[in-house]
Amino acid sequence: MSTQLSENLSLPTTESLRELARTSLEHCGVDVSVIEADKKIAVDVRTPVTGEVLFQFPGADAQDVEQAIDSAHEAFLQWRTVPAPVRGFLVKRLGELLTEHKRDIANLISIEVGKIRSEALGEVQEMIDICDFAVGLSRQLDGRTMPSERPGHRLQETWHPLGVVGVVSAFNFPAAVWSWNTALAIVCGDTVVWKTAQLATLTAAACSALFDRAAADSGAPANLNNLVAASAADTQVLIDSPKVPLISATGSERMGEQIAPRVAARFGRTILELGGNNAAVVAESADLDIATSGIVFSAAGTAGQRCTTMRRAIVHADIADELIDRITRVYKRLPIGDPFSDGTLVGPLIDGRSYENMTAALAKAVEQGGEVLVGGARRDSSADSYYVEPAIVRMPAQSDIVKQETFAPILYVLTYNTLDEAIALHNDVPQGLSSSIFTTDQREAELFIAADGSDCGIVNVNIGTSGAEIGGAFGGEKTTGGGRESGSDAWRAYMRRATNTINYSRELPLAQGVSFA
Repeated sequence: MSTQLSENLSLPTTESLRELARTSLEHCGVDVSVIEADKKIAVDVRTPVTGEVLFQFPGADAQDVEQAIDSAHEAFLQWRTVPAPVRGFLVKRLGELLTEHKRDIANLISIEVGKIRSEALGEVQEMIDICDFAVGLSRQLDGRTMPSERPGHRLQETWHPLGVVGVVSAFNFPAAVWSWNTALAIVCGDTVVWKTAQLATLTAAACSALFDRAAADSGAPANLNNLVAASAADTQVLIDSPKVPLISATGSERMGEQIAPRVAARFGRTILELGGNNAAVVAESADLDIATSGIVFSAAGTAGQRCTTMRRAIVHADIADELIDRITRVYKRLPIGDPFSDGTLVGPLIDGRSYENMTAALAKAVEQGGEVLVGGARRDSSADSYYVEPAIVRMPAQSDIVKQETFAPILYVLTYNTLDEAIALHNDVPQGLSSSIFTTDQREAELFIAADGSDCGIVNVNIGTSGAEIGGAFGGEKTTGGGRESGSDAWRAYMRRATNTINYSRELPLAQGVSFA
């Protein structure tokens, strides 16, 4: 395992990033003077590109969070009576503003998170896409009509706005996760309190400013979206508030273990998108060109900092050497460095703690019999930025370290002989977010997506584990948390269902033939 510093990197200056952030914020309508003014709570805005602090953002305490909840609740009482298609006008306008300011938001994502340009722009496009989806949805919030056993009666379902939705987002998708939740919540008649990751406050401020502009342009009331940059301790007000019937939280499994029981204790709802220890099974029949491309993007993209990042490749023993050779050769020439450079494919880790976690995981993998085939070195940049070479580790078996999610670019390679063995290896982890199989055998593909195949919420064939489209519901099982965001019928989580029985007869018969006379 190599952890030494390697070649020097050419990076933008901190001052140039500060100026780009300031310009992008102003374009989106953010008053930068508020960010630069003195404040009672200051949150350091640090860029992983250089590792230095750009600004200090106004933080929120428990009282601020409580006030945001009250403002959102008051707005909800008005917003829930607005017809859903009219609510869709706001989201349509938001999509237009996001399209207009796509590069501004992408600039802030790259500055705060370190995503390469194409991935940052792709995240904003995802926001635009979910707005399009939600606008159409605003005319399709439909329920069933069902036959009644009683003559002159009809049964139906109606769906109604739920209330304030608490959105807790993570640093790695600082804008898209908010949009998945907020676009649906708004057309469903809900309001939002957004607890942004403190590592991505500028992006959140820009998105919130665009939302406020969209609300004003569409004649909607104020305070439909309320941004707070609170600490974990001060966020407990949001988690515990009876005025917040739904908490949608993205983060670590540990965070979910803390949130879920608190919300359940007050009979609230949760959508939890937590850990993902995602794997691809690579069958003997796989097209290795497709498999190589899919694995490299899923494992090394976003510097391994996606919840859907591929952490494990479970490869048929007869093709393992060839596939490993192919992936290793690609890894050795991956361009690593400045995320604003057109040729870069791998940007920085978010911070030093992520780098420490990566090196510790690699060391543990070696202790447990693994062999680091490539990667693991840190590129020389500055004392406070962390650019690493994505690593491939060949493991002899499904060890403890392989069952843990390390939020860094480490790909563990294991081998198998039968598909049953591969599926057992795949499922033998606590998490259950995303999975894939590379195969040209239809029987293998069908078995993998069957009930006794992959136990994940996302199951792909001949693509990698990352890069989900907004049309499908996003989320996972087991310690990933449960619940779904984004497409399909995920909107139902943001509404309450009412079953209605309508008697249009001149009689009052009881169900099940009961007589009460």
